[in-house]
Amino acid sequence: MPIAILDPFSGISGDMTLGALVDVGLDADWLRGLPTRLGLHGVEVRVQDVLRGELACKKVDFDIPPQPHGRHIREIRALVAAAGVPDTVRRRADAAFTAIAEAEGEMHGVPAESVHLHEVGAVDAILDVVGAIWGFEQLGLDRVFCGALALGDGSVVAAHGRLPVPAPATLKLLEGHPVRPGPESSGELVTPTGAALVRVLSSGPPPDQYVPRRSGYGAGTRDPKGRANALRLIVADDLPDAPELVTEEIILLAADVDDLSPEYVAAAADALRELGALDVVTLPVTMKKGRPGVRVEVLARAGDAMALELALFRHTTTLGVRRTTARRHALARERRTVTVLGHEIGVKVAVGPGGARHAKPEFDDVRRVADATGRAARDVFFLAAQAAEQL
Repeated sequence: MPIAILDPFSGISGDMTLGALVDVGLDADWLRGLPTRLGLHGVEVRVQDVLRGELACKKVDFDIPPQPHGRHIREIRALVAAAGVPDTVRRRADAAFTAIAEAEGEMHGVPAESVHLHEVGAVDAILDVVGAIWGFEQLGLDRVFCGALALGDGSVVAAHGRLPVPAPATLKLLEGHPVRPGPESSGELVTPTGAALVRVLSSGPPPDQYVPRRSGYGAGTRDPKGRANALRLIVADDLPDAPELVTEEIILLAADVDDLSPEYVAAAADALRELGALDVVTLPVTMKKGRPGVRVEVLARAGDAMALELALFRHTTTLGVRRTTARRHALARERRTVTVLGHEIGVKVAVGPGGARHAKPEFDDVRRVADATGRAARDVFFLAAQAAEQL
């Protein structure tokens, strides 16, 4: 399933969120019909292409006839309930407005039900909250993640007078979420509506690994010089339970021979492993004039490559060795020890996708214990594997 990642490098507001949703594929005509669905007649929705700091963005604005100045939370609930929105959208929208009312109530020392929501109870804020929550559902984006929020600085004039940025209720809504001040002289970057959307939508910070599929930008109202006042929204494929990977530079050595008998090919491979090769494989190849041959491929750490290259010349009849630098992603692993029949056996343990643990007893140790005890190697392997499950 796709996921959504909010990148609020210049804060977040409701209209920025709507613009970003349209930019990643939300039907603009669906958004234009939202006021009618909510019984907010006479409201027109404008969707424009604008630039913010040279970034192409979508800007969403509402043309609103005279309305009541704000509403109580119970009025907003009744309005949303009468609109026939999906239950999941209704519940999240109610959670958003309730969170705002509770934050405002705590700031002013009154119950949430008694709070008269001025800016947030206005028509544009209602459309922002319901439209954004419903928009994510329209796009099939059930899981939303959000990075650290840029808060801005300075102060803002609200219904209750001049307040520091972030406004007290906004900061309350963002409790538990990563934030950072600035940039300098940017003013208010996170609105109460934007903070409420983060509170009810975000499942936490973005995953460490994901595959981006599409990105879009929603424009803020202001267009400061030298800074893109926009919200980036990334639609991505998650990599669930991605295993821990070790990235390393390795050298691939390869040599083709057609005049070395098979037993000496095997002896050369053993010698290369003893010298520290990460892996040695032999592959059948067809050489010039149709002659059958063998390709010896060696994976080597950079520091071992020269010694292994010389060993290829020494132990085979090749006249040339190809060398390629490659990058390898490998599962993180560790070597553990188990005791079987009174003998120690090394076990290689790795964690794969989904958190599954893989434990493999080392064959040389298994063979050594089998020889010492007279037991079949497969029996010793089975006992070692059972013991490894307890690690």
